[in-house]
Amino acid sequence: MNSDIIIDILQAINKINEKQAQQARKHSRESGKSLRESLVELGYVKPLEIAKALAYQFGMDVVQLNQITISPEITKLVPREIAHKYRIVPIKNVNDTLTVALADPLALDIIENLQFELNYQIDGIIAVEEDILQTLEKLYGAEEEKIDNLLKDIQNENISITSKDDESNNDDLEDNNAPVIKLVNLIISEAFHKKASDIHIEPMERKFRIRYRIDGVLQEIPNPPKRLQGSVISRLKIMANLDMAEKRLPQDGRIKVKIGQKSIDLRVSTLPASHGESVVLRILDKGGLSLGLSELGFFSDDERLVTQLIENPNGIFLITGPTGSGKTTTLYSCLHTLNKSDRKIITVEDPIEYQLQGINQVQVRTNIGLTFSNVLRACLRQAPNIIMIGEIRDLETAEIAVNASLTGHLVFSTLHTNDAAGAITRLIEQGVKPFLVASSIRGILAQRLIRCICQNCKESYKPSDKELDLLGIPQDQRTGIMLYRGAGCPTCNNSGYKGRKGVFEILFMNDEIQRLIYEKSSSTVIRNRSRELGMRTLREDGIRKVLSGMTTIEEVLRVTQVY
Repeated sequence: MNSDIIIDILQAINKINEKQAQQARKHSRESGKSLRESLVELGYVKPLEIAKALAYQFGMDVVQLNQITISPEITKLVPREIAHKYRIVPIKNVNDTLTVALADPLALDIIENLQFELNYQIDGIIAVEEDILQTLEKLYGAEEEKIDNLLKDIQNENISITSKDDESNNDDLEDNNAPVIKLVNLIISEAFHKKASDIHIEPMERKFRIRYRIDGVLQEIPNPPKRLQGSVISRLKIMANLDMAEKRLPQDGRIKVKIGQKSIDLRVSTLPASHGESVVLRILDKGGLSLGLSELGFFSDDERLVTQLIENPNGIFLITGPTGSGKTTTLYSCLHTLNKSDRKIITVEDPIEYQLQGINQVQVRTNIGLTFSNVLRACLRQAPNIIMIGEIRDLETAEIAVNASLTGHLVFSTLHTNDAAGAITRLIEQGVKPFLVASSIRGILAQRLIRCICQNCKESYKPSDKELDLLGIPQDQRTGIMLYRGAGCPTCNNSGYKGRKGVFEILFMNDEIQRLIYEKSSSTVIRNRSRELGMRTLREDGIRKVLSGMTTIEEVLRVTQVY
């Protein structure tokens, strides 16, 4: 519900004044709690008064659940899962019209969903939300039963989670078998076993949603009880050494996890949201990092071209794409290829995602003045052969990178642009002189990640004319063409996809492209000329991978665009 409506109603019936309304709004912003909770906490109104005000406004009845008796026969009409999901209490059933108590009179979607799921006409009446939660526990049993069912599968699994820098067990964490601690361990271990890249823990108005990002797509898992929201988030903040009292500002931290014999790191980010702190855990699997160029999805011709680019003695090699497109993995793969005993390699990162043997990695710490630009200046005095900059974010960093490339260093970095040509105009927009851009850049790689067809349930099929049109196959060349898709199986969670590879767009710097940069040509002009000179776009590389049986048309259309 829009909580401002509650304020308006209470003011209209003279339950609160304007000053109290402003204080409630301020308390809500600072605490992260709803206006309804703030009004009650500040003592301006009681929960029942809010319920009565809403009922009066919307022409509904009010019920005090602690003063009525609900028969077991009525309880059986609403399954436990549905009652908890929508936070409703069944009251009575008259002529196939089921009366339910709910806290939000504007939740029309709940009424519609219940009519569909229960096959009854639904009549809603208002009750205090806290009373609803207590009555649900009394009618259906405490939700610890649900947690115990979730936890039973991990009783024998060796899970060690510690926030220390070493990998030894933290006894304080391991010996505590409280349900919340076991639940958090389960959430993390399940994400790891399902090969998720992120865990999204999101407080919603009526539920506590948890989603895994698997192969680039978010998938929701069964939600824990809403009332455990605070405990789960607090547990994660303790593990990540974050400030427990700070709920108004974003925070970042790390958790070291050992599941069985496997060590992984979790990068933790918290963000204040309207219904509580949203937490995202980025899973960094040290052992799961593929460091060969061929393992990233390059075809042999593109692999040769990239190898040629990174073997340059100096210059800048840029990798572009949005967040989550695999730029860091590609950077590490390039460095791994170049990591020889006769080369000194230094990386400047924020944060360091993976530890690479034989490479000097520096963590940026802006809070103590250790910025990208300051670290880069110090790096140059270390006489490195190769420098990797996590991201070129401003003019100062860009200028140092350009100067380093012009004085005999090979520089790797990333930019957030949609395509390869866009990186050139982005640098110029940041303030780098066009002639410096033209003379320093050796090549630009744009990339996206596509899901691969599951090899366990892969099947062939004859494509339709519409699909062949999308692929750009001429009419006279369509005979005998077969495409592939995943039928869906337990191995891929019935998605038809398992694992991801890259699609790539490689812009190779030459005299013609340099001339266009000198003339300050637009990214469209540079892209079109590069295509005339042989560059394949992301969409065109994706089509090659559809025809090779690596992925599907739908997946390529999802992550690429037509130029």
